[in-house]
Amino acid sequence: MFYQFGKKENIRDRMFMILTLLCTFIPLVVAAGFFILLGGNSSEAFRTFGFKFILSTQWDPVQQLYGALPAISGTLVTTVIAVGIAAPLGFITALFLVNAPKWLGYPLSQALDLLAAIPSIIYGMWGLFVLAPVMQDYIQPFLADTLCLGKVPFFGEDYNGFGFLTAGLILALMILPYICAVMRDVFRMTPAPLQEAAYGIGCTSWEVASHLILRYGIRGIFGAVFIGLGRALGETMAVLFVIGGVAELPVSLFGSGTTIAATLANNFNEADGLLRSVLFALGLILMLLSLSVQAVAQLYLKNMDRKRGEK
Repeated sequence: MFYQFGKKENIRDRMFMILTLLCTFIPLVVAAGFFILLGGNSSEAFRTFGFKFILSTQWDPVQQLYGALPAISGTLVTTVIAVGIAAPLGFITALFLVNAPKWLGYPLSQALDLLAAIPSIIYGMWGLFVLAPVMQDYIQPFLADTLCLGKVPFFGEDYNGFGFLTAGLILALMILPYICAVMRDVFRMTPAPLQEAAYGIGCTSWEVASHLILRYGIRGIFGAVFIGLGRALGETMAVLFVIGGVAELPVSLFGSGTTIAATLANNFNEADGLLRSVLFALGLILMLLSLSVQAVAQLYLKNMDRKRGEK
């Protein structure tokens, strides 16, 4: 075993082992510190409102009444929109890049990777000055009036370019490079002889992708989706520019709202007393939400491996 001590073990081996153990425990200590910080500073909020704070929709700083449900629901709605758009788009893009000629696939891959290096505030500015006007003048009128989705529940007829749909589109663009990069590497791990054999027996490109590549790299594909999901849950600045900043439940995709991260960014500088504790409570909820998503992902993947007969 790597960490077993032997009589002939020298001092350098011991030092190396101790160093690796310290590096292993540092993330655990940091995570525990986060929980202690958030839990300790949020105690006043939970003492004042109890666990009804999580289900309350009120947000009135004047009367000192706060609820987390609008921010939680806004976070979930924007994340679902982003993953729902970026996951299939990333799958198709990665599949194309893997099978494209090198002279075309390589520069497109590099250009896509550059999107991951763009700061989130740049995405927010682009959303504010470019995407929001386009949404207001073209996309939202087309969806609401031309396709008559304005009368469908959860869409609505009122729009101003901002809201959950715009924020979801920004998030989708932000997480697309991460999802696509992971899926691209997963697809490249599919053995070439298997693909050649599939084409040799008459399979189409769609059949090879759906029956071979998808099944061979299913764990990596789910991993890519959950990486994007975790990235979208905690995004702040890009969402803050375009979501509207209104503490209301998401009754319409065209309506304005807020997320947990946007609420923290909007209020933390001037927060004190009970409001400060409420913001720490929102941070604790966001952290627990992210951990819950990762736990569900791990359980799902283990269950999938069990069904496939893997340990």
